[in-house]
Amino acid sequence: MRIEQLWRFPVKSMQGERLDQVPVTAMGLEGDRWWSLVDAATQKTLTGRREPRLLQATARVESDSVVVTLPDGTDADGDHELSQWLERDVQLVAADSDQVGTYETQLDESESGDWFEWQGPVGSFHDSTRARVSLASMDTFGEWATQRFRTNVLLAGGAARSEDSLVGSMIRLGTSVNLDVTKQIDRCVMVTRPLPAVDRDLDVLRTINRDHGGFLGVGALVNTPGMIAIGDLVVPQTGE
Repeated sequence: MRIEQLWRFPVKSMQGERLDQVPVTAMGLEGDRWWSLVDAATQKTLTGRREPRLLQATARVESDSVVVTLPDGTDADGDHELSQWLERDVQLVAADSDQVGTYETQLDESESGDWFEWQGPVGSFHDSTRARVSLASMDTFGEWATQRFRTNVLLAGGAARSEDSLVGSMIRLGTSVNLDVTKQIDRCVMVTRPLPAVDRDLDVLRTINRDHGGFLGVGALVNTPGMIAIGDLVVPQTGE
């Protein structure tokens, strides 16, 4: 398999930017999920589960800071403008070594069940302490828009769900980056949300739950940082 596309999502639950190459740090792709919006009233991290409008905005990294482009095409000018857009007081915060995100979700496809919450890892706003980089074969998505899943590394040269066979192994991307593939990624109502030019579709989650046990794509931890680029080979490692 080889890297077909690379995506960085600087702000939790927002659309991101497609890259030709990117450094990989211990926290994942440099700049990926390094910022989030926090609800000032609850101090919880806002995600597209609670606030679907986040998925209509796009974020990009510029000179070690983040720029948020609102759905109308304008760049947000600070917390006040972001709060006006979402009609609630929010703060754009950067991840640090002392801060963890507090997330909420509903498990049922109809979005009528109870909410439960958990805390993510320090140093970034990823959902899981067991994954910093997400990967999936392009064929895994079928006819679904890949934007629904906000995956970092999209792979060519493998059949649908071929990435599942990597769980529990070490893989090398390019010449230097080693990843420990730790888990399949469990999916939630986020994948059903409307996106720019993509309609809401509850059948996406129903299909994943019915046919794939609720999982799509895999997550990995970074064992050896370095640089990755489009076209890099993805090679399982032995004896590491």
